[in-house]
Amino acid sequence: MSSNDFLSLGISASVLKAVQQLGYEQPSPIQAQSIPVLLGGKNLLGTAQTGTGKTAAFALPLLSNIDDKQKTPQILVLTPTRELAIQVAEAFQSYAKHIKGFRVLPIYGGADIGGQLRGLKRGVQVVVGTPGRILDHLRRRSLNLSQIKGLVLDEADEMLRMGFIDDVETILAQTPDNCQRALFSATMPPAIKRVADTYLGDAEHIRIESKTKTVERIFQQYVTVKGHQKMDALTRVLEVESFDGMIIFVRTKSSTVDIADRLEARGFSSAALNGDLSQALRERTINKLKKGQVDIVVATDVAARGLDVERISHVINFDIPYDNESYVHRIGRTGRAGREGKAILFITPKETRLLRSIEKSTRQSIVPLTMPTNEEVSGQRIQQFTQQLSKTMATPRLDKFRDMIVTFAEENELDMADIAAALTYENQKDRPLFPKLDNIVAPRQEKRNSSSEKRSKRDQSPRDKSARPDSGEKRSRRDQSPRDKSARPDSGEKRSKRDPVLRDEDGHVVPMVTYRLEVGKNDNIDPSNIVGAIANEADISSQYIGQIVLHDDYSTVDLPEGMPDEVFKHLKNARVRAKTLNLSLLKAEGQSAPSSRAPRPKKGPKKIKSAASDNPSKRRNPKNDGSAPLKNKKKKTYTKKDKK
Repeated sequence: MSSNDFLSLGISASVLKAVQQLGYEQPSPIQAQSIPVLLGGKNLLGTAQTGTGKTAAFALPLLSNIDDKQKTPQILVLTPTRELAIQVAEAFQSYAKHIKGFRVLPIYGGADIGGQLRGLKRGVQVVVGTPGRILDHLRRRSLNLSQIKGLVLDEADEMLRMGFIDDVETILAQTPDNCQRALFSATMPPAIKRVADTYLGDAEHIRIESKTKTVERIFQQYVTVKGHQKMDALTRVLEVESFDGMIIFVRTKSSTVDIADRLEARGFSSAALNGDLSQALRERTINKLKKGQVDIVVATDVAARGLDVERISHVINFDIPYDNESYVHRIGRTGRAGREGKAILFITPKETRLLRSIEKSTRQSIVPLTMPTNEEVSGQRIQQFTQQLSKTMATPRLDKFRDMIVTFAEENELDMADIAAALTYENQKDRPLFPKLDNIVAPRQEKRNSSSEKRSKRDQSPRDKSARPDSGEKRSRRDQSPRDKSARPDSGEKRSKRDPVLRDEDGHVVPMVTYRLEVGKNDNIDPSNIVGAIANEADISSQYIGQIVLHDDYSTVDLPEGMPDEVFKHLKNARVRAKTLNLSLLKAEGQSAPSSRAPRPKKGPKKIKSAASDNPSKRRNPKNDGSAPLKNKKKKTYTKKDKK
């Protein structure tokens, strides 16, 4: 393709002018194939993952056909998260800067609804939003979809994973029949295919490459360390890696703050990015990263969704994600639009199977990274020290200091080199130039395999089976038996299959607490709706959500013990299908969320035990590898940071 191919695609003159000013030269494959289809008024089903240029693929043709005189919404874009909604809205604004009177409005939960109401009342051509808040405005009748000409579902598979697919279908049903529709998804699970068949009709299907094309330009490495060594290993990697901007992914909101603070204490410019931050603070943090005022952002998956900052050269997975799709989305924050990138993954010995699963899924080899030695770290620190020293010596205002040192040397008959050495020694105390770092050695794979093999043989011996009737093998069979499946109450069975027992890195079971939700079967609620609400509103990974049981007028859900008060209050007011969850402790309505330090109620353990007894996999799971993201031996999933 030549640099003039955007012109040949047929987009309008005003949109083309904006594209050229933005420096776009060549359409990406998804853009080259999608733009003519959408310009022609056809429906589109696009299979392409993050980082391929999907936003421009649908924004440019839809803007080319927009009526700048019509002030009611003409284009609606649905996104899974608020971050992606903001990014898409910003892209529309950039592409439409030469369209007179153009307005775009991002609509998402967690923001002031009053401002959104005023924006809709003033009139907008494009609305970009998350399904929950869009539904809220439809029920308020503040959003009218009767004049919508184009509708886009962006990252549809992510909306399915977060439990929003029913909300999406409700919105789709309220759009005009002649509305042009486009759906983009990295994968095509059956539920997404059903939506496409129902609402897109004979859409043209465009499939862009395979998943490996997104990650093949990213050099991937992994480090195997024990859980308590992760922070030291991270610091050592940062010492020797030459990076511009970086995102470090962790699983919990509390970890973002903790790790960012510890990196700041070690001399790195870093900031936390999580769902607890106000939207204004999130945007300020991202702008600092873009401008180089911050070099490292420590983020959760949800907070970093849709983040695209050109200077990000490295992505570090401090905590390995539990699904391969999340891994691809994470490392897709670097190596975008043809740029090179580097991704480093930290794993514990028990997480090796997750590493192999990622390699198999992406069809890419992730090579081991050898921990930097003392000499390498020392060399890097000396180089940085000498560079800083050279800059300081170029400062024109050193005369007074020079005179002071000369006088001091003459009065005490000291050599200037000795004085310089003493000053250097004092200067480097907090960050020694010749550190004596502890050895971080990856556990030997051969030894682990050998011990595993011995355990396997021992478990298979007749003597051991008779000696231990409740052996792992029998437990495994019992956990998979039809009797156990039937013992689990209706909808709870679905969640039990997906969510294994949570364990910390020492193999300890994480205590769960059962909560009551004031929504149930009569409200047409599905477990996926509850998972989506909790995951999105409280930024809790679905891996932390235990068994869900649906009753007619209420439901129960198991969540990790020690929920912070602010998270509890937020979830209490969260909504599913326009109904408030009204979260409360089971059999203890009216109580506040249990403090992570407070003792359990006397009847609590008995209740939890009883709830788990219906599901043996909740009590013990011999196949669980203990790779749950917990480093706290006190078996708490929330830390003091969360409570603050």
